[in-house]
Parts: sequence; structure tokens; C-alpha cells
Amino acid sequence: MNEIILLKLGELVLKGLNRKNFESRLLGNIHRRLRPLGKFKVYSRQSTVYVEPQDGEARLDEAYESMKAVFGVVGVSRAFPCEKTASAIAETALRCLEGELNRARTFKVESKRADKSFPMTSIQLSQYVGGRLHEAHPNLAVDVKNPELLVNVEVRDYAAYVHAGAEPGAGGLPVGVNGSAVTLLSGGIDSPVASFMIAKRGVELVPLHFFSYPYTSPQAKEKVLTLAQKLTRYCGRMTVHVVPFTKIQEEIRKNCPEDLFTLEMRRFMMRIAQKVAEENGAGAIVTGESLGQVASQTMAAIAVTGAVCSLPILRPVVGMDKEEIVSVARRIGTFETSILPYEDCCTVFTPRHPQTRPVLFEVEEAESVLPVEDLVREAVELIERVVVKP
Repeated sequence: MNEIILLKLGELVLKGLNRKNFESRLLGNIHRRLRPLGKFKVYSRQSTVYVEPQDGEARLDEAYESMKAVFGVVGVSRAFPCEKTASAIAETALRCLEGELNRARTFKVESKRADKSFPMTSIQLSQYVGGRLHEAHPNLAVDVKNPELLVNVEVRDYAAYVHAGAEPGAGGLPVGVNGSAVTLLSGGIDSPVASFMIAKRGVELVPLHFFSYPYTSPQAKEKVLTLAQKLTRYCGRMTVHVVPFTKIQEEIRKNCPEDLFTLEMRRFMMRIAQKVAEENGAGAIVTGESLGQVASQTMAAIAVTGAVCSLPILRPVVGMDKEEIVSVARRIGTFETSILPYEDCCTVFTPRHPQTRPVLFEVEEAESVLPVEDLVREAVELIERVVVKP
């Protein structure tokens, strides 16, 4: 039998009557990830998803790496199927894990019986397989607490499977099970992390970027598209909505008090985000705001900014400090791109002394001189849509 990939499900197994919907979405997401990599058979049994290559052209190594980034999966293993007999299991372990057995100094065999008709208990099977491995590799010592090599044996419906442990998956819920949301994607560190974290909760992303040419360069725009492309490893294909924001910022600068520039700008962003959400059937708006990190992210400023929206505003990193956010950015591969020295629209016309305790009616009065609806409508009509793929 050929090597296959086993995917362990996470919180999906806790779902009740709607579990089938979650599993169906997960299998669909897996199929889409595997389609460019060859022919694979994908099916689910007993809280495990099986990914079987169907011919020699299937790129198993790439599929294995891709499956680690699928939300809804908590563990990924490359496993070797065999007949459901103790001797076949031991022989498969000796043959298929020979390299690992030669390199290790200590080992442990851990067995699980999903098929309860198997004649041996899990402990008996582990003892038998462990004995066979030790006979063939007398240099190996048993260590049940901290082994260098953990040999896993799973006896399931169709076959037994042997593998050398699982690597962590992405966790969370399958993208799409919780609807979609517009996510404000800048070129900074926070917004890609916020996008990743909300996608992990099963949300499909509609990225929205505000571009202020010529105050921001084409390289700044490309930086954001690169960040979006890095997120597709986890989220799949996305369409980035690039909003021309220059005219709005210039109107704010000409007509509004300087200390309110950033707040007025962010209120326009939220209005536009709501319009885009309505056009795309999205149910929420996602931002990378972290409470108190900058002047526009005080509690009062956040309240004033969000007052223009009727949709829920989700802020996944609101309680995280910068070090925590950077840690996630490094893990998901966005940090090095985020710190490239290209400006974004938030740095344009930054006030010298921004208002940190704004009063809503004062902000509304300041923007009353602006043709708000016309500016929003024009910006939405001129949106550029860019498709990014894994």
C-alpha cells in the first residue's frame, strides 16, 4: 500500500447536528488545495480525514506541507497503511520507519484501536510491535516518558496505519463556515495577523486596502498584495479590493481640524468597508486595532470610528501587545514583508497632536462640511479588484 496523509480534526468533533456541514466545508477546502498537486482521494472516517494519492504523479510532499495550513486540521501525519494483523503492522514499521529507527536512541510505541474488533488491546499491540522493533534494533532503548522516536499505530476501519508522529496543523475552523468579512489590510504588522486570526475562526476574507497615490508608492501597494498572497496559504484564493483614497484624504486636510485628521480618515474607511461588505454579502468588518497602541486606538477613538457602521466590527488583536502580534506575524510568514520600508495611507497627513479623547458630536460637526456620501460613492466605484492565489 502507498503512503498516505492522515489529518486529525480539532474542535469539529465537538459539533452536534451541524457537524456534517463543517466536515463538508473542510473536505471542499482540502480538495481545492490539492487540485493543483495531482489526483488525490479524500474522505473522512472516525474524526480523521484520509488523503490518498491516486497515481505516481500526485505530489505527496507538497500536499503534506499544504495540509499543515488548512484551518480545521490540528494534526498532519504521513502514514503507511497495512493489513490489520500484528505481524503486518510490525513489519510495516520496520520497513517504512527504518531511517528513523536507525537514527533514534530511544523509542516508544503508542497504539489506538478505532476498530474494537481487533483481537489485541492497545497495550498488547504496543508491547508486541515494540518487542519486534527492539529485536531488530537492539541499540534502541524504550523510554515511555520522553522518547526520541514515537511510533504511532492506528487500527481503523479499512486498514492499520503506522507513522512517526503528527506535526501540528493550523487548528481553528474551516474557512467559510462562519460566513465572510471585509478585513482592512494595510502594509503594517497588525492587520495581516488580525486577518489570519479571524480566518482561523472559519471566516472567508474580503481584503480591503486604501491606496493614496502619489503620497504612497506603487511599491507600497505591491507590498500589501504580497501580504495578501502570503495569507492565501491559510485562507485560499482572495480578491483584494484596492480603494483610491487620495481625494478623501485631501478633502479632510483642506476642511477639517488637524487633530481630527486620522479619526476622520478612519471613519471614511469604515463607511467604505461597510459598502464593500454589503456588495459582497459579508457580515462583519475586521480591523487590526490594538487597544491603546496608537492615538486612534484609544477606547474613545475606537468608539467614534465605529459609530458610522451598523455591521459588527471584529478586532482579533485588540487585547494583544506588540510582542505577541509580532510573534504570530513571524509564525505565519508576514513579518518580514510587513517591515519593508514602504509607507501606507495611514502615514499621510498625520497630525502632530492627534486627538485621543474625541467627542462624537464634535467629530460629526467637523465632517459635516464634507460631501461624505459623494466621496464614499466615488471611492467605491473606482475600486480596483486584484485576485491573489496560493
